[in-house]
Amino acid sequence: MDAPDHSGSLAEFLAPGLLAEDIPPLFPLLAARPLVGALIALFRGGDDEVLIRLMVLREIGLRADAPEWTPRELESHFAYLSQTKLNTVLARLREHALLLWDNERRVYQLSTEGRMVLSALSNLLVFNAEQDGELGFLAAQVAAGAAVGKLAPEALSHLLARLGELEEEFAQAVASGSEFRLRAAQSKLASVQQWLDRANAVMKDLSDAGLDDGSWRLAQSIGQRQSRLLRMASVFQRELAAIARQQVHLSQGGLSTSELAAWLKTQSPDSLAALADGRLAATPESVFVLPDVMLDNTEEFVTREQPARKTSAMPAPAEIEYTRDVPLEPPRELVELTRMLAGLASPASVADTVAGGRFGAASYRLSLLALLGETNIGPELAPLAELPVTLEWGDAMEAVGRGEVAWISAGRVLPAAPASPPADGHASLPAANPDQNPDEQ
Repeated sequence: MDAPDHSGSLAEFLAPGLLAEDIPPLFPLLAARPLVGALIALFRGGDDEVLIRLMVLREIGLRADAPEWTPRELESHFAYLSQTKLNTVLARLREHALLLWDNERRVYQLSTEGRMVLSALSNLLVFNAEQDGELGFLAAQVAAGAAVGKLAPEALSHLLARLGELEEEFAQAVASGSEFRLRAAQSKLASVQQWLDRANAVMKDLSDAGLDDGSWRLAQSIGQRQSRLLRMASVFQRELAAIARQQVHLSQGGLSTSELAAWLKTQSPDSLAALADGRLAATPESVFVLPDVMLDNTEEFVTREQPARKTSAMPAPAEIEYTRDVPLEPPRELVELTRMLAGLASPASVADTVAGGRFGAASYRLSLLALLGETNIGPELAPLAELPVTLEWGDAMEAVGRGEVAWISAGRVLPAAPASPPADGHASLPAANPDQNPDEQ
C-alpha cells in the first residue's frame, strides 16, 4: 500500500520557500513514513477504540507457533467481541497494512511494521509494571542497540536526560533542608538503585560497541552522572543526621517535632478540623480592602494621630516549663563499625567490613565508610571520621554472596602506618617530671 502524500499539508507548517525534505530533524521521520503511518493508524481515535485495536493486534501476534489466522479462527478466538466491531477493527488494520490478507490461502498474518510496533509496545508494558522502570527501559534500549550494532545517539541522550532529572530532584531535596523531602528522595534513590546498577553494567559493555565521538561523549557524561547519583546516599545520610541534631523534643517523652509533623500528615482533613475545633481563633480578613492601600492608610494614621508614639515594648514573657532534652542513641551499626575500625590492626576488605545482617544495614555501613577523613562533620560521626584508617578502592567487583549482598566494589580499609623509630635505632624515653617523687620515677 502506498503511503499518502502529506507534502502539501506539511508545507502549511513551514516557513515560505522551505521544503520538508530539507529540514534535518524532519527528514528521518519522512524516511520512516510507513512505520509512522502504522503508529498513527493504530492510535488514532477514541481511547476505547485504540485499546480494542491494540488488544486484537497483540493477540494475533502472540501465536508464534502458528502466525497465520483464518477468519474462522479469529471469530472463535475473539468470541467475546461483537462480530461487527471485530470486522471493523480487522478492516482498519488491513487498510493501514498492519495486518496482511492472503487472498489465495484466505489467511491473515502480521506485517513487518505491525510486528515492530508490537515488539516496542511489549517492552513499554513490561517496564511500566516496574516501580521507576523508566530507567530500566532506557538502559534496555541502549543495551539492545549496542548488542546489534545499531545504537542510536537518541537512546543515550534520553538516558542522560533522565539521570539529569533525578540528580536535579535530589539536589533540590538537599537544598530544601526538609526532612520529609530528604527521606522521600532517599526512598526514591533506593528504588532506582537496581536500575542504576544495571545501567552501569550496560555502560561498561559499550567499549566494544564502536561508538562515534558524539556518542562516546554522551556515554562518558552518563557515567559521571551515575557516579554523582550513587554518592547521594551518603549526602542524604549526612543531611538527615544534621537535621536530627536540630530537632526540638517535646515534653519528657522524647517526642520530636518531626515525628509530630509526620503524624499530622497521616491525619485526614476531617480529623484535623475536629482536632482544631475550639483551639484556633478565627480572624476575619477584609478581603474587600487592598493590602497595600490598607498599609498606606495605617502608616498615615499612625504618623498623624500618634506623633509622640516612637517606641514600643515587647510583652512580658510567659511562664513556661523547661524540659530536659533526651539524648539520642547513635545507630547500632555506627557504634559497631567505629569499634571495629578502631581496633583494626591489618588491612580488611570492604566486603568483610560492610556485609552482615540485611541489605539496609550493609548499605548504611558502606555510606559511613565515605565519611572517613571528613573534617566538617557532626559530633555523632566525628569518632568514626577521626579514626586513623584510610579507604582504598579497586577497579573490579568482588563477589560477596551473604547478608543480602551479591556483589560489591573491591576495596580495602587500611590502618595507619605506625610511627617510625628514631634514626639511632633506640626508642626515646619520656622526659622526667621535675615535680615527681624520685622513688616513683
